[in-house]
Amino acid sequence: MTGLLRDMVYSRMFGAGVLMDAFLVAFKIPNFMRRLFAEGAFSQAFVPVVSEYKVQRSHDEVRELIDGAAGTMAWFLSVVTIIGVVAAPLLVLLFAPGFREDAGKFDLTVEMLRWTFPYLLFISLAALAAGVLNSYQRFAVPATTSTLMNLVMIVFAAWIAPRYAQPGVALAIGVFVAGLVQLAFQIPFMLKLGCCAGRAGAGGTKASRRSAG
Repeated sequence: MTGLLRDMVYSRMFGAGVLMDAFLVAFKIPNFMRRLFAEGAFSQAFVPVVSEYKVQRSHDEVRELIDGAAGTMAWFLSVVTIIGVVAAPLLVLLFAPGFREDAGKFDLTVEMLRWTFPYLLFISLAALAAGVLNSYQRFAVPATTSTLMNLVMIVFAAWIAPRYAQPGVALAIGVFVAGLVQLAFQIPFMLKLGCCAGRAGAGGTKASRRSAG
C-alpha cells in the first residue's frame, strides 16, 4: 500500500518527463546491484548458516560469524560504492545509452546516481541484518523496513523536493536517506539480541556464566 502511495505521489508531483526518467535509471542501477550482492544466493546461504551456528555453536562463535560477515560486506561494498560514484557517467552510458543524446538528462542522471549509489551499501547491510533477525524468529522488523523506505520517499517527493532548485537531486538524496534509515532501524534490535558488537560481549558473558552454572 505504501509503495502504491509512493508511486501516486511521484505521478502527482512530477508526472512523466526528464526528471522521472533520470530518477528511475539512477535508482535502477543500485537496485540491480543489490540483487547481486544482498539477495539471492547470499540470503539463501547466510540464514541457514546463522541458524546452524545458533544451535550447534556458542554465542561468541555466532557473534564472530555475524561480525565477520558484516565487516567483510561493509568493506567490499564501500569499495564498490566509491568506484560506482566515480564511474557514474560510464554506468549511465551502460544502462541508458540513449541518454547521451540529451546532455541535460545525462548530466542530471549522473548527479542523481552519485547520491543513489550508496543505497547499495546501506540496503545490503540491512539485508544482512534482516537475515540475522529472521534466524532469531524476528520477522516483523525486517518486514517493516521496506515500508520505511516508501514513507521516506513520500516525504521527500511531497514536501522536500518541491522546495529544491533541482527536485530530482532531492529525490536521489531521499534514496540515500531511505537506505540509511532501513539499516539504522534494524541495528537496535540486533544489539538487543546480543548477536553483534556492542551488547554482544555482555550477552556472551552471561551465556557462559549460565553454562558454567
